[in-house]
Amino acid sequence: MKQESETKRKLFETALELIWESSYGSVSVDDICTKAGVNKGSFYYAFKSKSDLAVAAFERHWETKTPILDKIFSSQVPPLERLTNYCQGMVADQNEKYRTFGKMLGCPFCALGSELSTQDENIRKKVEQTSGRLMRYFESLVRDLAAEGLIESKDHTELAKELVSYINGVILQAKIENNPKGLDRLEQGALRLLNVKQASTVAV
Repeated sequence: MKQESETKRKLFETALELIWESSYGSVSVDDICTKAGVNKGSFYYAFKSKSDLAVAAFERHWETKTPILDKIFSSQVPPLERLTNYCQGMVADQNEKYRTFGKMLGCPFCALGSELSTQDENIRKKVEQTSGRLMRYFESLVRDLAAEGLIESKDHTELAKELVSYINGVILQAKIENNPKGLDRLEQGALRLLNVKQASTVAV
């Protein structure tokens, strides 16, 4: 059982790195096994296909991010500070990947979903599920911003979707340009989209 768990761990980490660094289509089972140091028999004992491994690997990646998101979006943190912390964390993470790999990697879930959403229903559902989980964090952010009178919002869910779409778009554009400086506008653009009121205009 311990050996099987170690095999899966290696496959998870390797699959995520290779797919995120390049693309799902350009990475083969042989590539994953070779880099992970796992033989193909062990691969197919653990997973039926590359698709099943990708779904499991990206679920594991989400699980590692959840405690970070829980901390960032904690209700104990003022909502504007949550937005700042999320944007700054995203920029720092992308810059770290840029230094490591020499190129912008963007969001792994968006990359996987945009590549395969019309080709692999198994993967499409996983990315959609992950997107929904992230959306709930932003819905709470928008709701709390509105409750504090910092923004006007009649539909918290719709505004949260617009905010996430904007953030994903900026990250994607930075990847297209392969330029981390493209993320410098992330937070200010999010504030403009939300039309956040100045502190002096908020009723006390």
